[in-house]
Amino acid sequence: MGERSRGTTISDVAAHAGVSPASVSRVLNGRQSVDPAIVRRVQASIAALGYAPSATARSLVSGRNTTVAMVVPDLENPLFQGILKGLSLAAAADGYRVLVADTAERVDDEESTAIEARQRCDALVLCAPRMPEERLRRLVDRVAPVVVVNRPLPDVDVPIVGVDYVRGIRDLVDHLVALGHRHLAYVTGPETSASNAERLRGVDEALAMHPGVRIDRIPGGSRPEEGEAVAGAVLDAHRDGVTAVIAFNDLVALGLLARLRELGVDVPGDLSVAGFDDVPMSRFATPRLTSMSVPRTEIGAQVWARLRTLIGGGPVEHSVLYRPRLEARESTAAPVAVGVSA
Repeated sequence: MGERSRGTTISDVAAHAGVSPASVSRVLNGRQSVDPAIVRRVQASIAALGYAPSATARSLVSGRNTTVAMVVPDLENPLFQGILKGLSLAAAADGYRVLVADTAERVDDEESTAIEARQRCDALVLCAPRMPEERLRRLVDRVAPVVVVNRPLPDVDVPIVGVDYVRGIRDLVDHLVALGHRHLAYVTGPETSASNAERLRGVDEALAMHPGVRIDRIPGGSRPEEGEAVAGAVLDAHRDGVTAVIAFNDLVALGLLARLRELGVDVPGDLSVAGFDDVPMSRFATPRLTSMSVPRTEIGAQVWARLRTLIGGGPVEHSVLYRPRLEARESTAAPVAVGVSA
């Protein structure tokens, strides 16, 4: 058993090893210039006394506190939860902790929240889908090192890790067209959402690829209650010939499914419904929800890989966009009826 003491300090280790406190500090920080014999003596004294340097002491010496922050607009969203999980697991393997700042969809708070979080941490992960682009461009310079999630920033020297929403929407439209649908509707996300703009690009590209297809746009949102609220507009579109609906995300689709069930609408018999993100509860919906699967934890791990490089003084690594994978389930099927009874 070592002579462990809760109050052991660097000075105690130095006295035990017969060296100066400065020598102990150099050993603890891995300095290559320390005499190997001194290194062995200090290591033996650390083991004998059970000394463990505090995180605060390390941060004072190294200028780092082995903590990073992730700023998100809504931590209730399973997409951000999955990314956070992947980030936290990967960071923990390198001895880092992840703190989370949830701005609760308050766009005006995102900038100040990000700046404050960066002052407390070594680096930042920024999920700011609704922040105006010019503000975001200024912010990433101020809070570097930073990795941005799911937000294209052309000509900005910052790593971007996210989802190819354009291709995902195109693939989802391809799926519905292959089933026989020709008149679709897209329930849009928040007007200021960058990922909604990318999805709309996907809608436009899908229309160009399928000249005989029509895709109406219905204002929606990003939350389940907004999916419930849009059910009336969806049914109006259905009466006008829409046979399949793509929701901005799974949360909207799940809210819409719940309300359609209450109204007695058969999904997919009367109307097919699809979502985006493939959040865990999508597999347990009634009917099970067709969606585009996003590798949430892998995105988190890739975010950390790039952030770790930046923290270490390395270069900005290339950005990466993941192509979503279609998960076809029971909420989509070939159209068998058009219109619903009044």
